[in-house]
Amino acid sequence: MAFIKQVSDDEATGVLQRVYEAARGRSGGVANIIRVMSRDGRSVQGSMQFYTSLMKTDNALSASRREMLAAVVSNINECYY
Repeated sequence: MAFIKQVSDDEATGVLQRVYEAARGRSGGVANIIRVMSRDGRSVQGSMQFYTSLMKTDNALSASRREMLAAVVSNINECYY
């Protein structure tokens, strides 16, 4: 498995620090999927904004259907994270 250097909580500054703080506010910690993108704070921020707009805002699909669709796609892609 490849190793990707991650930015620790203590090293995070600026945009990345705000992303980490928001993650801790939502779930009590920073998920590994966020940490693996931590080398570029703007990229992780954009990714989180994209995820939020798809999964956490009202749209044509109910929240349960969005989660089900995400699970199906993850299974097809053999991504069990």
